[in-house]
Amino acid sequence: MILGTLTMVTMLYAMTVTIANVSLPQMQGSLSATTDQIALVVTFNIIATAVATPMTGWLAARFSRRAILVWGVIGFTCASLACGLATSLEGLVLFRILQGAFGAPLVPLSQAIVMDSYPREKQASAMAVFGMGVVVGPVLAPTVGGYLSELYNWRWVFFMIVPCGLVALAGVIVYIQDRSRAGASHLDWTGFLTLSVFIASFQFMLDQGERMDWFDSGTILMCAALASLALYVFIAHSVTADRPFLNPKLLTDRNYTLGLLIVFVFGMLNFTPTTLLPPLMQGVRGYPDSIIGLVLGARGVGTLGGFFLMFWANKFDPRFLLITGFACQGVAGWTMAHFSVDMTTWGVLWTSCLQGFGVGVIWVPLTLVTFATLDKRHTAEATAIFHLVRNFGSSIFISLSIALALHSARESYANLTVNASPLNEALSMQGGLFRTWSLDSVGALAGLSREMGRQALMIGYLNAFMLFAITSFAVIPLVLMVRVVRR
Repeated sequence: MILGTLTMVTMLYAMTVTIANVSLPQMQGSLSATTDQIALVVTFNIIATAVATPMTGWLAARFSRRAILVWGVIGFTCASLACGLATSLEGLVLFRILQGAFGAPLVPLSQAIVMDSYPREKQASAMAVFGMGVVVGPVLAPTVGGYLSELYNWRWVFFMIVPCGLVALAGVIVYIQDRSRAGASHLDWTGFLTLSVFIASFQFMLDQGERMDWFDSGTILMCAALASLALYVFIAHSVTADRPFLNPKLLTDRNYTLGLLIVFVFGMLNFTPTTLLPPLMQGVRGYPDSIIGLVLGARGVGTLGGFFLMFWANKFDPRFLLITGFACQGVAGWTMAHFSVDMTTWGVLWTSCLQGFGVGVIWVPLTLVTFATLDKRHTAEATAIFHLVRNFGSSIFISLSIALALHSARESYANLTVNASPLNEALSMQGGLFRTWSLDSVGALAGLSREMGRQALMIGYLNAFMLFAITSFAVIPLVLMVRVVRR
């Protein structure tokens, strides 16, 4: 029952990682937001999780694991309900931040309790069942959420989390009894606050840079200065403090340092397609939410396949598995970068599934090689940094991809408008039934403008997917530098 409860808690959090993505286009229209503004719903949730995750150990030591799980599930469920009731973009982003902050301790604490509840010989089997929560959540959430948002509206993707949260809360209250506390525990508040300020300022700069014309904006300049100052204070404090928030001595381990670099890129690639595909599919091709949910669910099915493959493939060299996983992501990104405006549902489905398969193949060997040579005494702290870097990579790359797509779309539209001229012979050569475009009326001009906007938007997304593919292949040389520990 402990294992079932904690698997449910983990699945509860894993659902929210992808569930909002399926309804991003509907949220965008309902809240009158632009593409870069609605992306804040995803990125700020990831950032809140990244900032709050390293506090998990301190919170559990001070208030007990049970207390943090109970209040974490309560806060997470209430924040999910508030997301569904939000009436403005600002309110929705605020509640998504709270959702990420309350949800951050759930997965690491659940994992720790599962490990402590089973003897060593049964831990592998228990973790296999526990891992199903992480994998099944992103499969079910977008599929069910897509149908609910199409039948009702986008708010139901958040409302559907509430009953799951109540079931998980009942299980935690009844079956989780770990009330042990370490009493007065240490938290380096200077390091925590400066790191939080750096991440938040840098993320806001990336999210709003394209909209505010980058460094021509005083707000962007202020965010850049604040991020630089906070990063300097954080690094200087971490090097000189006796007990820093993040211990820089961990970086002396070669495998761990390489693992952080690789997991940063892994985070960059993990959720970017699930953020780019929904607005692309609806904005360019007019797909309904239910089909978009199936596409995002296909990514989860691919991840599930990669996860099951690891049950027997773990005897292979982990470097080979890592290269295979990143190559799968690269091939998927390369294929997406060659979509046309007439892309098919099957084409999007199999590329999403392949990208998800790459995620499933990468995760287990990446975790193994990162911690293979690290002193066991530093595992808790090193794991917190590991997840922090992964989440930070996700939020940064989503923002960069959205900015690249929008910038490319604007440039492409400007280039295409040059052709909407009476001097363009192609327009005058259309005759009879094939006279599709013309400059004869306001309505015809509006139709031509819409089509040019659609084509320009497609070019922008294709450039973002090309960046995704290049990043996937570029990390492979780092994998070859990893040292494998032979048993």
